[in-house]
Amino acid sequence: MASSHSVLVTGATGFVGSVLTRQLVDAGTDVRIFRRDTSSLDLLGTYAERVDHAVGDLRRARSLYEAMQGVDRVYHVAAKVSFARGDRAAVRRVNADGTAHVVNAALKAGVDRLVHTSSIAALGRPPEPDGAIDETTEWQGLPHRSAYARSKRRAELEVHRGIAEGPEATLVNPSLVFGVGGPETNTRRIVDAVRSGWLLAVPPGGTNGVDVRDVAARLRAAMQKGETGRRYFLGGENLSWRTLATTLADEFGVAPPRYTIPPSLLRVGGMLAEGVAALTRTQPVLARTTARTAARTYRYDNSRARAELGCTFRPFAETARRVAAVLSGDAPTP
Repeated sequence: MASSHSVLVTGATGFVGSVLTRQLVDAGTDVRIFRRDTSSLDLLGTYAERVDHAVGDLRRARSLYEAMQGVDRVYHVAAKVSFARGDRAAVRRVNADGTAHVVNAALKAGVDRLVHTSSIAALGRPPEPDGAIDETTEWQGLPHRSAYARSKRRAELEVHRGIAEGPEATLVNPSLVFGVGGPETNTRRIVDAVRSGWLLAVPPGGTNGVDVRDVAARLRAAMQKGETGRRYFLGGENLSWRTLATTLADEFGVAPPRYTIPPSLLRVGGMLAEGVAALTRTQPVLARTTARTAARTYRYDNSRARAELGCTFRPFAETARRVAAVLSGDAPTP
């Protein structure tokens, strides 16, 4: 591999980052990945041997600067996704402070362009209950917004600070990302719960789902076509939790959930799950903030990404079919 690397990917060993890295390598891009020394390379598979490795930590600014030597484009994908109360400080350090370090390192290293992976959690909420959310929906710092959402919002502000000082940068806000991933992937827990056949009830609300392959491809489109300082919501279908779970259940050949969890019971479940997680030092299957969100139906509008980046998104049924085929052993593991 050449000594000069045109692209750096943070979070390359994670769910979205590994798929992005695979796509970049397949496209003939010279890739360097930024990872911790403890990072598992399982999701990269043989692609781990086809990229250069820079070992460091988002919390250590110097390691990022060293990783960006010889790089002109950066995909910042790394993040900590957790809704556990005990992880609030870590979420802030990785997502907000870590992004500040990425921006500072990019400025110092003379990086030309940055694509920052944010989240739908950093978007605002519509003033009307049935209103659609898009990139322009105003952020409200409401008390019930999760520490994760606040960290992603602050990370976006750090990117805008960087734009004012130097490199071009574009932001993308993926919705709930589905794919095979690993057992600890956030949405994989949803998939495995449905797959078990023991998921009897779902929340009453709705969300938006998107295929991980589409997110990775649209990150690349954002690097090529995205306007500096502009957000792009990357999401496919707006789905009720019942439709989402039933679609997965049909592909796995198991019974779909029969009941709907009342919002009040959902909130109690979030409190109990947080308590259990705190005692066992594990990730809660539900938290008070996610329970509140799951009880409501949010609709999202991907018009900007479709118009300006030329994005298309797979139907959720296609994503569910592929995930079920891989996990059932009917298709090779990607």
